[in-house]
Amino acid sequence: MNDYEQAAILKPITPEYDPWDPIRSLRQHGRHVLTSVEFTVTNLCNMRCEHCAVGDALTMTEGARIPIADLIRRLDEVEHLETISITGGEPSYLEKTVKEYIVPLLKYARERGVRTQINSNVTLDLSRYERMAPYLDVMHISFNYTDADDFHRVGFVHAGHPVGRDTAVKMYERMIDNARALSKGGMFVSAESMINFRTHEKIVDIHRLIGEMGCVRHEVHPMYPSAFAANLPKLSLEEIRASIHRLLDGRDPDMWMLFGTLPFFACGGEEADLELVRRMRSEPKVTVRNDPDGRNRLNVNMFTGDVFVTDFADLSSLGNVATDSLDGIFDKWLEHPLSRMVNCHCDAVACCGPNLLVADAYYRDVDFMKRRAIV
Repeated sequence: MNDYEQAAILKPITPEYDPWDPIRSLRQHGRHVLTSVEFTVTNLCNMRCEHCAVGDALTMTEGARIPIADLIRRLDEVEHLETISITGGEPSYLEKTVKEYIVPLLKYARERGVRTQINSNVTLDLSRYERMAPYLDVMHISFNYTDADDFHRVGFVHAGHPVGRDTAVKMYERMIDNARALSKGGMFVSAESMINFRTHEKIVDIHRLIGEMGCVRHEVHPMYPSAFAANLPKLSLEEIRASIHRLLDGRDPDMWMLFGTLPFFACGGEEADLELVRRMRSEPKVTVRNDPDGRNRLNVNMFTGDVFVTDFADLSSLGNVATDSLDGIFDKWLEHPLSRMVNCHCDAVACCGPNLLVADAYYRDVDFMKRRAIV
């Protein structure tokens, strides 16, 4: 047993078993059902990254949260719950949040056999993350840098005031040290990188640093225009394809590579797309996760109780935990016109189609309901 001994022995999360992927529940139940709930526990953050997908929601102060007991009662009602994700802001920004909300949620999940993930920049005191460790399945960190100067350049663009290089260097080094310490202690650390205008040509260098931190998995997602990223340069499909091939050529074959929200599909009309799809399906320890948002997951705002398809979409709230069950809200979403637009799937290639961001960015005039897999 590792340093972060867990209260229950659960099935290991591996390339063969990814409980966040909606294709699993779709195959099991014959339709999309709610198996994953994400909680926005804070809008506070010690960074202001230029690409932050929830940047417009970040604040300097915040009010009271809904009582944890009320949130757990709503979770009790979710019939097929398999995963809980915790996001922000920086979830660990306040130790009080860790103690009174995050740890109780993680303990609840562990007792129920539900898997958990927290999205963090791991730049704060190591003790905050160690407090979660006995109950946490995946520590998900963002890592889009090749050095401290990269971190300084990207991480504080929207801070509203100058952030000195020395301050940024200390945070960068703490992030590296924390990730290494947590990995060494046996925690499943998964580092996510975005393919964007800054990273697409140096994604292999980023991958190497992630390996040096001891991360179990490297997640890669293209950047889409949302919140702070709305006005950043958008890569072409050709540039994204080239970056993925570059990464596959230079990656550590022993590290799990997880790609998500990709704009390439087995029903695509471009041979270059199909070639990439074939390659990713044949590479060892490479998986492509279908996007959970709107397929098997809802996001709950802990302050208002409002429920959304995702924490970074412009869609209005679908309901509120004060008056609505989460299963009921999810069923309501499945009848929404936007859900119907992208509610396609092809079991033969384990694909649930594009999410709303992908469809809007690259396939506005494509009806995926009429397409069929070619490979």
